[in-house]
Amino acid sequence: MRRWYWSAIRPGGLPLEYVGDPVEKLLGFLLAVVILAFYIGIVNLILMFASFSLFQGSGFAYGLSLLGVLPLWFYARYRARRYVLARTRWRGLRFGLAPGAWGYAWRAMGHWALTLLSGGLLWPRMTFYLEKYRTDRTSYGTATLVQGGRWQMLYPATLPLFTAAGLALGSGAAGYGGNAPLGIGLGLLAGMTAVYGLVHYRVVTLRRLTAAKSMDGVTLTLMASPLRILMILLLGYVLAALAVAVPAAILGLLIVMLQSVGTLADLGLSDEMVRIAALPRWMILVASAALYFTIFLLWSALTHTFVTLPVMRHYARGLVLHGSDHLADIRQRDRDEVQQAEGFAEALDVGSSI
Repeated sequence: MRRWYWSAIRPGGLPLEYVGDPVEKLLGFLLAVVILAFYIGIVNLILMFASFSLFQGSGFAYGLSLLGVLPLWFYARYRARRYVLARTRWRGLRFGLAPGAWGYAWRAMGHWALTLLSGGLLWPRMTFYLEKYRTDRTSYGTATLVQGGRWQMLYPATLPLFTAAGLALGSGAAGYGGNAPLGIGLGLLAGMTAVYGLVHYRVVTLRRLTAAKSMDGVTLTLMASPLRILMILLLGYVLAALAVAVPAAILGLLIVMLQSVGTLADLGLSDEMVRIAALPRWMILVASAALYFTIFLLWSALTHTFVTLPVMRHYARGLVLHGSDHLADIRQRDRDEVQQAEGFAEALDVGSSI
């Protein structure tokens, strides 16, 4: 899928090329699964024992376990980006990302802590500095990207989110004052504004950060519409959900039929359904398993068709490269082996595959 996507993106008429190796990806995934299995099986067992011994409950163990996984989550995202760039070429030249996954993980943890302590006010600061850490370590051939600008330039992108927060406060005040209809209305409006605000923040910060990037005389601009991206996401996921709803409903019906015939009769189901439930249990189990995997297959294929492809196409068509005459001065870089490929990203499913 990635090879197909990359070949469809053609800056200046020249396609990107993805040269990843499926074998090294599989081996990296299996290694990550072994490490994560050790963490889940041994570390969590120790944490659970300590939690019950000291606090007579499991809440402390669950909290520490989640805290222990978070650095791996950020580590996996950086490693996945590094592998994808190392296996991407344009005009015959390799992209690359310098090592620094653990540095990124600890920085991300620190920035998230500051963001939460500030009540979200420092979210633009976190966005800028994490992107700067990644960008300043990204290279194309012998040229290195530089992230310019300041983190304060991202604050205008937060306006819809602050508006949603104000509406939510108004909703709470109205509900507390006894005006339930007004509280409900403001709450719904706050929810819709927040959904748009998240997309708006993502797209606008991406535009501003892209415009502040440079590379040996080459600069970029991105023309992307938050409203267009929002419509793609909403319509795409609705269409995919509608397509999946039919096999999901049938699967639910089959699960009900796994109950005993007597139980189904007591529930008042029709005679036809009771007779179907009397079929051999293995037949119902096989049909259930087939529908279960059909749902995942449909969802994956349709979200690629209705969401991932339109979003990538919108971004690709809006990306403009300036100063292309400087590209002739860039030379090839050494190959980055990137051991274990994207193993942790795939095992943790952090959404870095495309």
